[in-house]
Amino acid sequence: MHLSLTGMSGSGKSFWSGLLARHGFTRFCCDDLIAARLAPGLSGHGDTIAQLGEWMGFPYQTGYEEREAEYLSLEGETMEESLQMLRSHPGSGAGSIVIDTTGSVIYTGQEILAELRRLTTIVHLATPSEVQRRMLDSYLSSPRPILWRGMFEKVPPETDEEALARCYPVLLSSRELLYQEFADVTVDYFRRRAPEFGVEEFLSEIQTVAAGKGLLHPG
Repeated sequence: MHLSLTGMSGSGKSFWSGLLARHGFTRFCCDDLIAARLAPGLSGHGDTIAQLGEWMGFPYQTGYEEREAEYLSLEGETMEESLQMLRSHPGSGAGSIVIDTTGSVIYTGQEILAELRRLTTIVHLATPSEVQRRMLDSYLSSPRPILWRGMFEKVPPETDEEALARCYPVLLSSRELLYQEFADVTVDYFRRRAPEFGVEEFLSEIQTVAAGKGLLHPG
């Protein structure tokens, strides 16, 4: 299968793409590709996500918008590379491939998204409203490279942290709608976190739903 995993930063894309890689998939992690281009400016502390999160910073920090624009530009480049790789290995014989997209892949433009959907089965790792608080706490304690795209707005007398806490659920809700619209298959948050739900169950659910829609892209 050729799969693309989508969802909010922290939804588990890297976890599942890592499991799929150990299951025989060739994995392309967009955050790793972006980090390689930004290497001179990264701190070198922690994993790729932590380094990118430290570099990006929060939306109220000086220079955030410039870094956000640079990240999105690099994301477009890495997606084009991934698409070119998929174009050069069409159909059977290419093996199974998983594209670990960033949470902001939905902002890379209609041409890229249409081609990604043509060449892969889009799998959305849904994040329900019940877990928003936990995701916000995780983001505050360990920043991730999140593109706010103008959705952060501070209203006096709010502090930066209060504005972030208010705006984050709005960002998450708007993203979830875009992911859902873009996806071929949505895997429920609580189902994929069940102890008995492993790689085989993950792939079986994707195969069942995608095949039923005629959307499965064989490797």
